[in-house]
Amino acid sequence: MNENCTADRPSFVTHLECSLTGERYPADQLHGLSRAGRPLLVRYDLDAVGRALSRDTLAARPTDLWRWRELLPVRDSGNIVTLGEIETPLIELAAEPGRPIVKDEGRLPTGSFKARGLVMAVAMAKALGVKRIAMPTNGNAGAALAAYAARAGIATTIFCPADTPEINVREIAMQGGDVWRVDGLIDDCGAIVGKGAAEGLWFDFSTLKEPYRIEGKKTMGLELAAQLGWTLPDAIFYPTGGGTGLIGMWKAFDELEALGWIGSQRPRMYAVQASGCAPIVKAYDDGVEHADRWEDAHTVAAGIRVPRAVGDFLILRAVRASGGRALAVDDDAILQAVDDVARGDGLLLCPEGGATLAAYRGALADGLVGIEERAVLFNCATGLKYPMPPAEQFLSKDAPIDFDRWR
Repeated sequence: MNENCTADRPSFVTHLECSLTGERYPADQLHGLSRAGRPLLVRYDLDAVGRALSRDTLAARPTDLWRWRELLPVRDSGNIVTLGEIETPLIELAAEPGRPIVKDEGRLPTGSFKARGLVMAVAMAKALGVKRIAMPTNGNAGAALAAYAARAGIATTIFCPADTPEINVREIAMQGGDVWRVDGLIDDCGAIVGKGAAEGLWFDFSTLKEPYRIEGKKTMGLELAAQLGWTLPDAIFYPTGGGTGLIGMWKAFDELEALGWIGSQRPRMYAVQASGCAPIVKAYDDGVEHADRWEDAHTVAAGIRVPRAVGDFLILRAVRASGGRALAVDDDAILQAVDDVARGDGLLLCPEGGATLAAYRGALADGLVGIEERAVLFNCATGLKYPMPPAEQFLSKDAPIDFDRWR
């Protein structure tokens, strides 16, 4: 898509709304958190959307993220920033009991589902005149921000834990991000971003501290409904750190129902965390709405190593309303799932994607999901970004070759 196209791309945004108190905020102005310190949600005139858009009209459009433009906040097409955000495929795991479906987000630009949220947030930052953005990251979000901000001409400063995967740090730097390693976790990085924002150095792009990443991430739910013929699966297993995508999908389902495109049935939402960093799981088990900070957070799945999520109550409300659960899996189960899918189905999952399969396997064994039910697992990044076991077999062309080894 040509991001400078002049085709009519109406937006039906009416206002923004505090997710905790319902307080209204005007659209088309720069906002961070609400006065209550909670995420803002974008609201639309869905009656007008329904008059302007039908499922048939949608079906005739190219299957990219921007096909959903009536349900997205960018008013002026000149502010669209794109690197080619495709509709990601659904891949059945034929080697797994129950044959769950993987939605493979690793096919998106920068190799992860962070592209969905950051393309929308950067487009709106461009529309609202932001000149410099800062953000904490465990890796993939920083890479997506750096890429889209470079395309939009916005400067970025990005802070990441010192043990962030090397490939992520280097891609951030190569795409023009001013990237710094910090001897702490992502919320420690976020504290630095917050202090700089308070001094007027940049706009804070931390997860859910601006309103528009949710709007990009909700396209996962819109897309999934369309791909499944305007029905929803029985269960969704989602790797949950900040939880933006889970919150966004839940919002998308409500908007689709308001349009009359789906019914009231919802998937059971399973928020998947690593046992070494599971604040949402603990809050769910304790029956509370807000999660305490998880101390000594550690896991091979760096993308879900988030000790505290500002949208914790939104994640927990969606999980409970859906009849789902918050589930924790250990690193051994995560790594085993990644290995099994690579060998059994030829798909390279990231560790966070492996966590969803590990959780699905546990839920199947515990009777939380039936083998006949349709379950969707989210693989949030390409496995090509992560370390792989060494492969060191070698043959000399000049030495005798023992062909019997392959008989």
